[in-house]
Amino acid sequence: MCRPAAAVFAVLTACLWCGPPLCAAAKGQQLNYRPIIGVLAQENLPGDQFARGSSYIAASYVKYLEGSGARVVPIRINRTEEEYAKIFYSINGLLLPGGDVDLQTSQFSRAARIFYNLALKANDAGDYFPIWGTCQGFQQLSVLTANKNLLTLTDTKAVALPLTLLPAAQSSRLFRNFPKDLLQSLADENITSNFHSWSLSMQNYTRNAKLKRFYKVLSTNSDGKKEFISTMEAYRYPFYAVQWHPEKSPFEWIDKPGMVHSMPAIRASFYTASFLVSEAMKNHHNFSSPAEEERALIYNFSPVYRGIHAVFVQNYYFD
Repeated sequence: MCRPAAAVFAVLTACLWCGPPLCAAAKGQQLNYRPIIGVLAQENLPGDQFARGSSYIAASYVKYLEGSGARVVPIRINRTEEEYAKIFYSINGLLLPGGDVDLQTSQFSRAARIFYNLALKANDAGDYFPIWGTCQGFQQLSVLTANKNLLTLTDTKAVALPLTLLPAAQSSRLFRNFPKDLLQSLADENITSNFHSWSLSMQNYTRNAKLKRFYKVLSTNSDGKKEFISTMEAYRYPFYAVQWHPEKSPFEWIDKPGMVHSMPAIRASFYTASFLVSEAMKNHHNFSSPAEEERALIYNFSPVYRGIHAVFVQNYYFD
């Protein structure tokens, strides 16, 4: 009997990305073909004339995940630890998005820390739970792991760069199954969008024992003065971080330096998202009922169109 196309795609996707020692699918576990990934909201940007409520999620992150076969649950700030724990055991992975909040005192950072600690405990107990950090999310993961802010200023506010791929990238879980021509494009072409003023320098990473033990550096970049980490993954946990923005190329259209819409950039977006979704397929958390699941999904909210020239074309806003 033929298998449904969606199920076949899910199997192929998960198998494509499997790599020791963390791959649950390789150990014979059944995959979750209906993964749900939580995206953490953050405090509204100052001066956002479209803002409603207290927090937002850029719609590009939602599209990024949906385009590779996941559904999204928004995780709102200002919730209790008990509420966050309930959400954690209902979703299959977490994305920490880019933005501009304080990484130690914001409600975003508070929620990120709660989920980070829950994910550490879950993975230690054999409950596979992936976390992905983009830009600010990358920075937040570094702060949580080091238990201090080791970021340094770099001139990387709006620039597209090639990745300096390190030898570890070839055997990494994240990059090992990327097509060779795409890896070549990532190394040779200015296709990774950087919109950050703060970075984790190689120097600060090397000097911090906690970070060195926890993360493997996959790629670096330089602003001409400082070498900083652009991609990393944890050794023992399914935690991944990119300082660049793979979600922007297909879904954000502001006309400014650093934005790239070439086919290699769009492919890089798809392959990173597909990898994250394949990781979420290895998790089997679920909501207590279909009705509860339905109430939690992002489909209950409508994105606000902010104009084609806005930093984020569309945002979801939350109380």
